[in-house]
Amino acid sequence: MNSNNYIEQKKNAHLYFKLGGNKYAINSDNVLEIMKLPALEYPQKLPNNVIGLLKYNNFVINVVDIRFYLDINVTPYNVNNELLIVKTDEIILGLITDKVIGIQSFDSALTDALPFVDNKTVVDSIYKYKDETIYIINIYALENILKQHDVYSSTNIPALFPKDEDSLAVMNERTTAILEKAGIKLASAELYVKNKYISLNLNEDFYCIALDYVREVLKDTVITKIPGLPDFIAGVMHLRGDYITVIDLKRFLNLPASKQSADKNPVIIIKCNELKLALLIDRINELFEFQESDISESSEGYYSSEFMYNNVLYTVLNVEKISSDKKIIITDM
Repeated sequence: MNSNNYIEQKKNAHLYFKLGGNKYAINSDNVLEIMKLPALEYPQKLPNNVIGLLKYNNFVINVVDIRFYLDINVTPYNVNNELLIVKTDEIILGLITDKVIGIQSFDSALTDALPFVDNKTVVDSIYKYKDETIYIINIYALENILKQHDVYSSTNIPALFPKDEDSLAVMNERTTAILEKAGIKLASAELYVKNKYISLNLNEDFYCIALDYVREVLKDTVITKIPGLPDFIAGVMHLRGDYITVIDLKRFLNLPASKQSADKNPVIIIKCNELKLALLIDRINELFEFQESDISESSEGYYSSEFMYNNVLYTVLNVEKISSDKKIIITDM
């Protein structure tokens, strides 16, 4: 693979999420972790519309809601909100979201820069995808805004958070878990990069794929069947000028095959060993981070390891092994 193409592809990989009635994206290189909303600290006065403080990995970080900087109405939060932990070269901060949708490589030809942006413009470009508009966040503009300490919110921010006992108990448990994890010695933020996973279902079992291999996640894909191929090849899909072979992962792994819905074909597009594949699965779940030290080695072959996360057993798929299997014959993509 051409090194310039690889650099460009990594540069264009974005994690995108819902907040209010809009969708936003941020370069995946800036994302450290995704978590459910924990309990935040809120001193009497916080600058720049910061909605709270969080103790994270031995740092106290600002948590912000980008809607304040875009003059968009801010609705109350609940325990289902998700928090993105993101970084620049200088700071770590939290971004509140309604829900993280997935990760996708943005085609630069479909990305339009907004006019009249400066180093304090929170959204600097837009991406057109399937008749949707995704607003791309400039995290460095947020960094510049947060460096100013003379602008204070007029909103009663604590009133935006739930006050019922059940919600408070859940959020406090999450905060405790974050503090306990902070005791684990981390070499650097790169550990988080290495241990990000996309989780998925095959039948009722949970699996995951290391994010390093993932190029795109699609929840609904048109697959063209081709006669005469092995049954584990579901067909091909067309994606922005590419024809990509679709592997029915359950058939490939000799798992019980259930009838796939005709109008729902979720796939995870991976690239490994110079090959691009689309893996047909039952359901795409979430993107999360897990510490490598807590992962136990499993048997060799198509499964590389397994671990427990939120009381669920996950099996890590060995993408290297799957993509290099001799029974998969793919033309140059």
